[in-house]
Amino acid sequence: MVFRKLMAAFGAGVEVDTILQNSNVRPGEVLRGQVNFRGGGSDYKVEGIFIDFTAVVEVESGDNEYKSTYSFLRKQITGPFHLAAGAPQSAPFEIPVPWETPISAIGGHPLRGMQLGVSTELALAGALDKGDLDPLFVNPLPAQDHVLGALDNLGFRFKKADLERGTLHGSQMPFFQEIEYYAGHEYARHFNELELTFIAGPQAMDVILEADKRGGFMSSSHDTYNRFTVRYNDHPGQVEQSLRAGLHAMAQKRGWF
Repeated sequence: MVFRKLMAAFGAGVEVDTILQNSNVRPGEVLRGQVNFRGGGSDYKVEGIFIDFTAVVEVESGDNEYKSTYSFLRKQITGPFHLAAGAPQSAPFEIPVPWETPISAIGGHPLRGMQLGVSTELALAGALDKGDLDPLFVNPLPAQDHVLGALDNLGFRFKKADLERGTLHGSQMPFFQEIEYYAGHEYARHFNELELTFIAGPQAMDVILEADKRGGFMSSSHDTYNRFTVRYNDHPGQVEQSLRAGLHAMAQKRGWF
């Protein structure tokens, strides 16, 4: 165990170590873990222990862009309790991962551009102290995997992923994920790049496509959008058919034949 000392500013010296049972999860699954902690040099009344799900988000402000850490889920895992000096204690937890949690890993490998984590907060002496961030790797739902696989089959090449501040229609999150691709094969003559966003729920998910569309002989380049729904019981062939239909609809907009 690697204990991290918290509350040094308050003279408490309480040490905390959060262990995740499995840092690779999917949306809708349960994240299980345990917070181990040890009292400092005196007795203290702990007001509660909290687990925070956090994400690094791109924020645009005027002409400036910067990164900020957003909390998108906060769960209290203990109520008030007495922590004796030097005494070890532990608190197990089980937290459902929100359906809209963005993807941060594929096949267990980190997705470039994404930073998700779990932090532990200790409420003591009327103040909160947050520990270090434990990485959280959220893998795609099977239906999301089908969409990603279909894009690979259609020749789209992964560019990067990030989170943008803002709330989309049908979403409860303060940000949304954009997975960016270079267009390939038959779509390269229509699109420069493609951005993919998922809004997932318990039974189905919406897929949002945004393409940077090439200009034609009589038109300039512009962005075009499409949104469709995938049910979790759709088979991969249905998913690819829906994706092709969405891409085709965008390619046909404003002057393409």
